[in-house]
Amino acid sequence: MSLMLLVACVALAFGQGNPGAGGDNTKYKAGNAWTLSYPLGFAVPSTIDTIPFNYQRHVIPSMVTDAYVTPGNLGSPGQTLLIEGFRPRSTFFFTDPLHHWLPTAGKQKFYNVYIPMTLAGYDFGGSRDTGQERLGATFAGSLNRRFGAGAFIDYLYSKGMYANQAAKDVAYGFNAYYKGDRYQTQAYFYAYNMVNKENGGITDPLYITDPAQLQGGVSKIDTKSIPVNLSDAHSRSRGSRFYMSHTYNVGFWRDTEVNDTLTRQEYVPVTQFIYSLDWDRATHIFTNAASNNSFWDHHYLTDGETYDKTSYSSLKNTVGISMIEGFQKWAKFGLSAYAQYELRRYTQANNGWIPPGSEEPGEGEDTPPGADLTPLPEGVDIKPKASENLLWIGGRIAKTQGTTLRYDADVKFGLSGDVVGDLELSGNAYTQFRLLGDTVQLKANAHLRNTAQPYLLKNYISNHYAWHNDFGKTRSFGIGGELLIPWTDTRISAGWRSLQNYVFFNTTGLPQQDGGTVHLFYASVKQHLNFGIWNWDNALTYQTSSNAEVIPVPALTIYSNMYLKFNAFRVLNLQIGVDADYYTRYRGYNYEPATMTFRVGEDWKVGNFPFMNAYVTAKLYKVRFYVLYSHFNKGWFTKDYFAMPLYPVNPARLLFGLSVDFAD
Repeated sequence: MSLMLLVACVALAFGQGNPGAGGDNTKYKAGNAWTLSYPLGFAVPSTIDTIPFNYQRHVIPSMVTDAYVTPGNLGSPGQTLLIEGFRPRSTFFFTDPLHHWLPTAGKQKFYNVYIPMTLAGYDFGGSRDTGQERLGATFAGSLNRRFGAGAFIDYLYSKGMYANQAAKDVAYGFNAYYKGDRYQTQAYFYAYNMVNKENGGITDPLYITDPAQLQGGVSKIDTKSIPVNLSDAHSRSRGSRFYMSHTYNVGFWRDTEVNDTLTRQEYVPVTQFIYSLDWDRATHIFTNAASNNSFWDHHYLTDGETYDKTSYSSLKNTVGISMIEGFQKWAKFGLSAYAQYELRRYTQANNGWIPPGSEEPGEGEDTPPGADLTPLPEGVDIKPKASENLLWIGGRIAKTQGTTLRYDADVKFGLSGDVVGDLELSGNAYTQFRLLGDTVQLKANAHLRNTAQPYLLKNYISNHYAWHNDFGKTRSFGIGGELLIPWTDTRISAGWRSLQNYVFFNTTGLPQQDGGTVHLFYASVKQHLNFGIWNWDNALTYQTSSNAEVIPVPALTIYSNMYLKFNAFRVLNLQIGVDADYYTRYRGYNYEPATMTFRVGEDWKVGNFPFMNAYVTAKLYKVRFYVLYSHFNKGWFTKDYFAMPLYPVNPARLLFGLSVDFAD
């Protein structure tokens, strides 16, 4: 199958009119792309997803960011350890650890292209027992300058390097837009279905650090034969989202000069009236065989087979009005206001058992006969169904034109339901100026939030975890900035955050609200060096947390990539190099399979080892491919290579990838 895909992609690429391949050498315009800002659906300029250099890194689970914690397999849950990448917890917390793999709203792109565009990629590697594959494709086409549509699909199947660790993920979606003079609409739909086997980690760290001690002097061990804590446990996450915005422009016609002798009429919008619909739903299912029950201390619903199912849906309706930036010379910024109503619904267990395969919890259904159950915690009496009716008003001011100064600021107030008194305020600013003969870029950002906790952090019931919490609002304040110095190719960023009443998952796996204030600080430097074909990229980040028992972070993280980059035979672009991730030892997180959450660890510290990879990437016309030998330094400096307690990172393995770019 791998060979057939390789041949097919190469054949397609050379049949698309590549220079030197006997085809049409016409150069086509690449077009443009954009994402959406919410809730009103304003376009945010983006880039077409052609595959850049270093794209081989995306198949290494522990290198999603420069410091990333994960159970280990491609497609498995994960969490960044970089403060700069922290995001507020979402309404349905089960999807947070899968954010990197999910087709979230912020990742939906619209394309206006002059010719149909297809981007396709295929990654593969490993043996029959440890193989991994990922196949993805994006298509976009425009009927004319006003109407376009697109689609994508992403399929991932990975068996993992350790036992009971397989992942299978399928995601797909569609989008379309129409941009008329007066009426405009943009819409997308996506869906996903992700299944992860949960192994609970290996049973003894000595299988990694000193296998000879457990095997009678035999030091070599097959990672698939290492005993793990869970043999038949699965997490399934599935969901879908549909978003559509409608805009009607009110404005005037004016003559625009095309050249010295020709003018044409152009419609200039002054005011926009906007309506958007946002429908989102998600389900988390955790199943566990009765033979694994000793892994958990509590069994609230059944002492036999576990079947935990939690569902969430959200329907948002938003109406807004906006004054358009730049319709006259004095209109230096855009100004918007909106009102939003949201209905949220939740479904979970009924203080009892949901039979496997059942779509709805059976109210009043008895617990399975003979069950020896743990009494529910005090105050836990969760209704099987609940809903929230929420109302917000908000506004936005933005200046997106010009080079001297650009900025935007958003504000949002909660008016009803649990969000009464909620405040979300954020802003960004960008400027550039000439210095020493080149243009220096400076960015700044800030936010202030006072927000209620999500319903499921306050009310949740499952077989192994149940809680009812009366949490107060979390207050968050942060500032940050970034400086780009082009003549030295240096990027410097720094930021500070203050979190009061922060909710985290404690050492027992339960959500807990910290009554104090946690201060976070980070500073990062990214530097590119080159001399001829020799290149060296480095990223160094220093960060601190005032309370490591609430938010632990490594003090220092480093990513280094040294490579040769050159052309061979005029048409073959090559990159040959070695890269590495490293972060200092810190009090690591633990992973909880039943809720797919990362809880603070006990006293087991992890880190202080480099994860190194050797690779060759090549681009021939529109085909890009790579060969990657990941973690080739396994055991060189230390055998204590754990991402989390009982979760070692992947050992050395050989991986391959191929992508075809049909976007000119």
